[in-house]
Amino acid sequence: MDKRFPEVAEHLLLIERELRVLGWWRDSPPSEQALSSVEPFCVDTLDFEQWLQWIFLPRMKIILEQNLPLPNASGILEMAEMVYASRAQETRYLQQLLAHFDRLITEFT
Repeated sequence: MDKRFPEVAEHLLLIERELRVLGWWRDSPPSEQALSSVEPFCVDTLDFEQWLQWIFLPRMKIILEQNLPLPNASGILEMAEMVYASRAQETRYLQQLLAHFDRLITEFT
């Protein structure tokens, strides 16, 4: 098991919690068509927070549960900074969590 897994798992829970705190967590998933976008971050079909909830968090959970290799790179913070440029204060903690996630991913085991 990758030694980063416990901290990555913790951060995924914190990201989910912050989405809930912000009121962005949804009970109903977007359409299958929206979820099947091939664009990075599904920018053509989902809001960024929807992508976090319905694509990013589930994929990372599968990686952890199946002991698969973590991605080699992550640019989630950069995307969040662009998407939330006008709401930087409101999303400050979420962006801090995403920044830490990016750092975890780029650490070597």
